[in-house]
Amino acid sequence: MRTLTAEQLAYLTDVRHALHQHPEISGEEEQTAKRIVQELTNAGADRIWQGLGGYGVAAEFKSDQPGPTLLFRCELDALPITEKSELAYRSACHGKGHLCGHDGHMSIVLGVALGLAQRPSHGRVILLFQPAEETGAGAQAVISDPRWPDIRPDYAFAYHNAPGRPLGEVGISDGTATCASRGMQINFHGKSSHAAKPEDGVSPGSAMADLMQTIPTLSSGSINDDDYGLCTLTYANLGRPTFGVAPGEGELRVTLRSKTDDRMNEMISTIQGLIDEVDPVITTEVHWHDVFPAGTNQVQSTDISRVAVKKRQLTLYDMPNPMSWSEDFGHFSLDGANATMLFLGAGTDQPQLHNPDYDFPDELIGIGAELLLEIIDTTLANDTGK
Repeated sequence: MRTLTAEQLAYLTDVRHALHQHPEISGEEEQTAKRIVQELTNAGADRIWQGLGGYGVAAEFKSDQPGPTLLFRCELDALPITEKSELAYRSACHGKGHLCGHDGHMSIVLGVALGLAQRPSHGRVILLFQPAEETGAGAQAVISDPRWPDIRPDYAFAYHNAPGRPLGEVGISDGTATCASRGMQINFHGKSSHAAKPEDGVSPGSAMADLMQTIPTLSSGSINDDDYGLCTLTYANLGRPTFGVAPGEGELRVTLRSKTDDRMNEMISTIQGLIDEVDPVITTEVHWHDVFPAGTNQVQSTDISRVAVKKRQLTLYDMPNPMSWSEDFGHFSLDGANATMLFLGAGTDQPQLHNPDYDFPDELIGIGAELLLEIIDTTLANDTGK
């Protein structure tokens, strides 16, 4: 059974604190990636890819025997949120903070690199440090990179810390692990006019008002239901803050969320149909932001994960429902990997993700790294090669 030494765990904790102090948001992870490359080089990686889908980094640890490729993914990016804490290693970058725990996730995967000093029995392990998870753009950008075919895994695993659950508990969901979501921006273009002559213009106000009342009614079910769908109006703007102009421009923003990709496609189609019914004298444009597919755990990789949890004698939480928030790890199963996302309990009194006072618990570094090392050995014990 692979374990990390006390010295290794202390080192990984120092690395996390350094990463925490210097956060970089999605698409700007240049210095974080350089630090990761340095750490992977020191750990003896057999091959390192840089600049994957932006600033992504991947490292290969291979045996001399043929076999499957296992990938473990973590995230490089921080959030555009000001940290509020008195920690000695608090963010030194105003308006930016590792308030989702990606600093801890990176440290866990670096712990796997240290544990792979003894190479896998066969096949190879890929450690992926992915950019731009927070915007939903990073996973697809990595998969679209022309070098991806050299990396593409048979198995893919990821994890996220979960505040509100007991520290060190491992949550696993059958089927959907994280919900699909996307931001829908609808722009309306009419014609402005003098406020005394609104009839000489074309205001999108009535069309916007109708959609603002109708779109939320498309929500259905709860997170317990397969047809769960949630349409949340998040922003509305009509015209300008003035009294002399009848408006000619407007914008609505809606967040769509669902348990399955099929339900998401249904909501998109229905809303697009409503937009198509808007008076043709008003032109409309739809733009999509922060697109996340549903993250679906595959049966084989999920069974492997459960076995590994039991071998490590960790508390297993069979999740009755997926997380309502989203994660772009779902792209890896869509790309063909046998993929599973795990959730590591971060403590019942831990501030929630994205809170300004959130901090990843260092105690999870060893738990997470040794669990992933167990997943490697469990997978290879059941898969003797292609």
